[in-house]
Amino acid sequence: MDDISLGTLFSILLVLLICSAFFSGSETGMMAINRARLNSLVRKGNRSARLTLGLLGKVDKLLGSILLGNTLINVAAAAVTNIIILRLFGQDDLAILFGTLALTFVLVVFSEIMPKIIAASYPERVALPASYVLTPLITLFHPVVSVATALVKGLLRLVGIRIQTDQSKQKMTLEELRGLVLDAEHFLPRKHQKMLLNLVDLERITVNDVMIPRNQIEALDIDTDPAELRQQLITCHHTLLPVFAATPDNIIGILHIKRVLPLLHEETLDAAQLREVLHAPYFIPSDTPLLKQLQQFQERRARLGLVVDEYGELLGLVTLENILEEIVGEFTTQSPAQTGKFLRQDDGSLLLEGSSSLRELNRKLGLHLPLGEAKTLNGLILEHLQDIPEAGTSLKIGNYPIEIIQVQDRAVKVARIFTLQGNKHRS
Repeated sequence: MDDISLGTLFSILLVLLICSAFFSGSETGMMAINRARLNSLVRKGNRSARLTLGLLGKVDKLLGSILLGNTLINVAAAAVTNIIILRLFGQDDLAILFGTLALTFVLVVFSEIMPKIIAASYPERVALPASYVLTPLITLFHPVVSVATALVKGLLRLVGIRIQTDQSKQKMTLEELRGLVLDAEHFLPRKHQKMLLNLVDLERITVNDVMIPRNQIEALDIDTDPAELRQQLITCHHTLLPVFAATPDNIIGILHIKRVLPLLHEETLDAAQLREVLHAPYFIPSDTPLLKQLQQFQERRARLGLVVDEYGELLGLVTLENILEEIVGEFTTQSPAQTGKFLRQDDGSLLLEGSSSLRELNRKLGLHLPLGEAKTLNGLILEHLQDIPEAGTSLKIGNYPIEIIQVQDRAVKVARIFTLQGNKHRS
């Protein structure tokens, strides 16, 4: 070493510090890179992205190689620093101490903190080029890293710790997925982000939350006079209709209107012919999550199901459209029977039907009525008051003053709700 000049030693030290910075930055960049973006680049044929994804598939070997390389570099840097100090100051203990402290400061600032900050800010720019260097290094360090990794895993098993290095097997929870979508607000259009959040929330919502209540179901009575039956079919606003016999709770089948169109034109439709074209009713438990029901609709190639409780009593029906509206928002194709649920007044308040769905009101009108056991505005008011109110009763739910306008058959028929905009208008 005596033949090496001080200038060469300082150059070697500088190269070692740069190598140490490379290992530190590479580690942070690899861990911080966006996996979704990385997979997208792989599908486009990006070679560095493919190498990076391969490295992340064996994290234990990757981290072991980075740690081994960084340790060797830092030890070499310390040795070169000691040689430089001995050349300049001889066997001076104080000089050796200050030299060690100076090297530690330089390593921490320029070879650890600074490259890690840069890599955390630009992980893709750091990780992708680094993959070309790290890939052969993993092969080079494989024997040493394998022995060290096996030793570490053995020690961890002794203390009862099991490790999982294949991150592809680590399942993301719905809350984590929701957080991921929320964090991506700067990269996604607001409408797309809302649709993704709605899709994630399908697991939390049940068919009971979005179904059409039993008393609002448009159904056919098969025992009705044939002329009246034909008239009802001509004027109905749905392509699928439940058909019942004797009582509305006794659903005997589902009718697709196109199956009876020829008979309607010939005016020959009767109950016997109607029974021949009915599909078997499809019953759904009321606590079925919407995401599962969407999959079942797809598997059964169905568009409508009848919702029943634990005793088999009919509660309502749910359609594929009801579920899709929870994801993409309201469709414009509504029958007249489904419109007119609310009427905006001059003072900004809203006249609402008591049977209106809370989820529908929140979605259509931008309200924030509480969602819980109650599914309709009437149910929410009765739950809040714990009694059947009289017309003229006023109450406040959340931030919304509500006035009962009409009560009929032990239920709130019409109510007026004063929104924040309405309150500003009144003041």
